[in-house]
Amino acid sequence: MSRRCVPLRCSGNTTTRSRRSGSMSTASAEAPGTGEVRVERSGDILTVTIDRPRRANALDAATVERLLTVVDTAGGDGTRALVLRGAGRHFCAGFDMAGVLDSGEGDLLWRFVRIEQLLQRLRRAPFVTVACVGGKAIGAGADIVASCAYRLLDPRTTLRFPGFRFGVALGTRHLAALVGTRAARDLLLHSSEVDAATAVRLGLGSAVVAREHQQEQAERILAATGTVDLPSVAAILSRTATVSDADDAADLAALVTSLTRPGLRGRLARYLGGTGD
Repeated sequence: MSRRCVPLRCSGNTTTRSRRSGSMSTASAEAPGTGEVRVERSGDILTVTIDRPRRANALDAATVERLLTVVDTAGGDGTRALVLRGAGRHFCAGFDMAGVLDSGEGDLLWRFVRIEQLLQRLRRAPFVTVACVGGKAIGAGADIVASCAYRLLDPRTTLRFPGFRFGVALGTRHLAALVGTRAARDLLLHSSEVDAATAVRLGLGSAVVAREHQQEQAERILAATGTVDLPSVAAILSRTATVSDADDAADLAALVTSLTRPGLRGRLARYLGGTGD
């Protein structure tokens, strides 16, 4: 099925598409300080690409807002599945640290809260989510992977959760529910890279699939849901969620508490200077 590209503005403007033609793609050009997200539609399947390869697809504020808009819009437009990937070598390097030491603590709080809200909306989405992961997924990038229903990892993929190195508690209850308390504790305390095979063994990944075959595998997964109508897909996903609404609320509260602890900028400075890693 063919796809075509047109400009995307995810902040404020709605995009149009043709369900009858079965295809649509939206794209934005990379520029400093703006969020870069490409969206392709093929029927009722969206492929969403974080497109900031020069920053290893790190999440600046604008990119997070665009991802939130895409996920929120997809929840009400008949989307059956969302496939998420990163452009270039890596999936996502997590929170974009560019200029972070010049940011106010209120701005930092808001950015991390919006990332936590993105994670929760991915987990609560009424459609199937598939992460196609290559290269590194670090911090919030690894949390995005963990928040998707299916997680396809290239054999060379590594995941890492360094957030507590600068005292930020992001998505911890979900991670513990996904891999178990002991494994989650080790991942967070040691902040070491986890390879694809280990991630699958822990339950952090669904399968090891070479990057060039991930789209094909995602289509197989989604084809198997074809006889289930959208309300039933949403019901299955809701009833098999790994965490409750109360857990999500507790994770958000824990995040805010960690961010409002005095000395956030100093902890970030130590982390970026290499003394906290």
